[in-house]
Amino acid sequence: MKEYGYIRVSSADQKEDRQLVIMNGLKIPKERIFIDKQSGKDFERPQYKALVRKMKPGDLLYVLSIDRLGRNYEEIQQQWRILTKDKKIDISVIDMPLLDTRRDKNLLGTFIADLVLQVLSFVAQNERENIKKRQAEGIAAAKLKGKHLGRPAKSAPAHFGTLVKKWENKQIPLSKVLDECGGICAATFYRRLAEYRSKRQFKR
Repeated sequence: MKEYGYIRVSSADQKEDRQLVIMNGLKIPKERIFIDKQSGKDFERPQYKALVRKMKPGDLLYVLSIDRLGRNYEEIQQQWRILTKDKKIDISVIDMPLLDTRRDKNLLGTFIADLVLQVLSFVAQNERENIKKRQAEGIAAAKLKGKHLGRPAKSAPAHFGTLVKKWENKQIPLSKVLDECGGICAATFYRRLAEYRSKRQFKR
């Protein structure tokens, strides 16, 4: 039997430190801790998939909370069934000791665990929906006040025309242009280019 840990944070700029400290405290080897840094809006998580492939029957998986397994009630329930029924592994939810499949494997213990799982899955989905609702309300309120949302758009540098001319003449690569424009992406560059050409044509 091997012990594994799964950690998920919602975005690349969020820290997994708290979850990692807990996993280290459980003496889980570093190579058996799998970390995904992306939203739970879908289940395209490479590390989670690698973890599921690697685990064998009888292994034990630690997760900090039940919402690490999915984004909504149905998904959490589905992943729980895949892990416990199909993969035949045990799961320990650290924040909810009742959700530990190693305990009370009799009929009553299974019933209690299933009941707790259903309640917590519903709570996780409900909380996610409430967060989205509050975010939408905040965005709507900010728009009414005329506030700009999101990152400020990067304006083209003063020598943008010179950069475009050099790029068009194949004197510099696109990567150089993107760097000179403050590290913008290619899609932003092409929008700026279209605006630049449109203005240049209008002046003619």
